[in-house]
Amino acid sequence: MDEHEQLARQFEQNRGHLRAVAYRMLGSLTEAEDAVQEAWLRLSRTDVSDVGNLAGWLTTVVSRVCLDMLRSRKSRREDSLDTYVPDPVIGEPGPEDEAVHADAIGLALLVVLETLSPAERLAFVLHDMFGVGFDEIAAIVDKSPAATRQLASRARRRVQGAPTSDADVSRQRAIVEAFMAASRGGDFEALLELLDPEVVLRADAGGASAEFAGPAVSKLVRGARAVVEQALMFSRMAPYTELGSVNGRPGAVTVVNGRLMGVMEVTVVDGRITEINILADLDRLAVLPRSA
Repeated sequence: MDEHEQLARQFEQNRGHLRAVAYRMLGSLTEAEDAVQEAWLRLSRTDVSDVGNLAGWLTTVVSRVCLDMLRSRKSRREDSLDTYVPDPVIGEPGPEDEAVHADAIGLALLVVLETLSPAERLAFVLHDMFGVGFDEIAAIVDKSPAATRQLASRARRRVQGAPTSDADVSRQRAIVEAFMAASRGGDFEALLELLDPEVVLRADAGGASAEFAGPAVSKLVRGARAVVEQALMFSRMAPYTELGSVNGRPGAVTVVNGRLMGVMEVTVVDGRITEINILADLDRLAVLPRSA
């Protein structure tokens, strides 16, 4: 095995981890894959013979690439941040896919991460999610370890308010199925029973093509009764909606004539839905990877 083949093999061994870092940093599966590919290109043209920890070196490279990508997002989604939904991971992940695993990150948390500055997001993701030390992170963001610690602390305070689903997957599946059935039947009272009074619905339709212009309008809706009214509007797509795995948890996927039209993830706390995140942006859905 020559040196290039050995490097390629080592890189592939770390690919899942690198994708997991990039996905949490960017909230975009396609951009995460671009960041990982850029890390490979940099590795292939760099002499790493004196690198003792290649996994750490690659993590640093991917983090720097992601930081540059975050910083280059011009006034990123300032007008639509309230309704922006990050890329969902659809389907059951394989054992080699670390982008979604046992402690899968939900869309609700990714939405909160979108509100952080690039440096705050990097510090929080690397330290709190992947255990990278502040000395290493400081070198990436070009700040002192103490300042980097403050970045992570500020991010942590924001993230602590993000809703987290109950651990009982079977219970969440039952609630998602009940929500779909009530939407399909237009059962107002049944939907109210499933929703927390302060539930938040976030729908991201992007440009919303004319063919799906009915319910596919970007919006942020708060409160159970207001959300129920929207859910009943979505009922015309209910015949095409099935239970699916979204970011490793039960969710709903809408497919019409083989075309992905919508993905819904819910956050369930104490048996009630506290947050609903829907991606109905047809342009983004068209390129979204789907696991088997």
